[in-house]
Amino acid sequence: MGTITMLSFETESPNKNAAWQGMLLDMNKFRADFPIFAESVNGKPLVYLDSAATTQKPRCVIDRVANFYAAENANIHRGVHRLSMEATEAYEKSRRRIASFLGASDAREIVFVRGTTEGINLIAQTLGRSTLGPGDEILITGLEHHSNIVPWQILCEQTGAVLRVASIDDRGEVIREEYTRLLSEKTKLVALSHVSNALGTINPVREMIAQAHEYNVPVLVDGAQAVPHMAVDVREMDCDFYVFSGHKMFGPTGIGALYGKASWLKELPPYQGGGDMIASVTFDKTIYAEVPAKFEAGTPNISGAIGLGEAIRYLQDAGMDRIAAYERELLEYATSCLMEMNQIRLIGTAQHKASVVSFVVDGVHAHDIGSILDMQGIAIRAGHHCAQPIMDRFGVPATVRASLAFYNTKGEIDALVTGLKKAIEMFG
Repeated sequence: MGTITMLSFETESPNKNAAWQGMLLDMNKFRADFPIFAESVNGKPLVYLDSAATTQKPRCVIDRVANFYAAENANIHRGVHRLSMEATEAYEKSRRRIASFLGASDAREIVFVRGTTEGINLIAQTLGRSTLGPGDEILITGLEHHSNIVPWQILCEQTGAVLRVASIDDRGEVIREEYTRLLSEKTKLVALSHVSNALGTINPVREMIAQAHEYNVPVLVDGAQAVPHMAVDVREMDCDFYVFSGHKMFGPTGIGALYGKASWLKELPPYQGGGDMIASVTFDKTIYAEVPAKFEAGTPNISGAIGLGEAIRYLQDAGMDRIAAYERELLEYATSCLMEMNQIRLIGTAQHKASVVSFVVDGVHAHDIGSILDMQGIAIRAGHHCAQPIMDRFGVPATVRASLAFYNTKGEIDALVTGLKKAIEMFG
């Protein structure tokens, strides 16, 4: 199916080999932290290679959420009794931990949301609706997840603004010349992914943000696929907004966070109205609370926020640099193994990638590959990965995606290769 040049991978740490060896020494411990790996699927040991869809949860996160409901359950911010105050403190402690994890200057720059999707919609319906008008432009890239496409399309329909897209090349990298060309005085917002969920491409976000800021354009970064795999510093990046989901980073579902520069959050109108986002209410006028409460109407996902804080603590203890180095080694190994198989064509060969390998198998639909692998206990994702424009760009209806995390091993990649060979033989 053609020759593919061997990829080179981002190597930020000079101690990569030491980090790899350290993670190997801890691998049995890490895997033991995740109860699901004691399970079997179709009578086979579970090989879970679908972490880009959702990650598995360590015991400490599961226990922390269970303990909240068993011993701490109360509503937050409104009660003067002990349980309410303790729940409030646990909730706000998670906010502080997230701020530290992202390098934010203040915990008040962290807004709890249901996940990346809601965070993007929040900005679309606050900053977007309050600042955009006919003829204004929003710039995104050809790498985006549907969650970073559809909200902007809706906003354009509401305001008369125009959506512009910087295309990607055959490697799955944004064509920087086109991105530069599309930036103009008409651009009012840039929204781009840090890491592509479908291809694993790592965007040069710092440089792309700096370019947008030359036009005084705010930038939102979708960090859903980045924060589980690499250290993120929003101040160094200088993004205006950064969003991510808890379930992608070993935390609960239904919780995530939006980082926003304080100067922006103070100016934006509320996203929703209701309890806890007010300072005072009369029938004539409502005075809104200060950030971040202004954006957190109603009773939030308290247990989810607390569980997310515990997941971040777990990642910090493991060490993000060590995780990144270990996963780079896994990615290199998986890529080299797949490239040796003549029937497989990699989709997305960017120079800088996170731990995602997408591919197609000659003559076999991705869904058939997924079903055959499942029979062998191997969980991968087959489909368009909520990134249909990427599939269209590469002229395929779907890809097989193996997405890795630090709880995976080279042995599991070997199992994937063996499973793929069996599937190819079945359709041979």
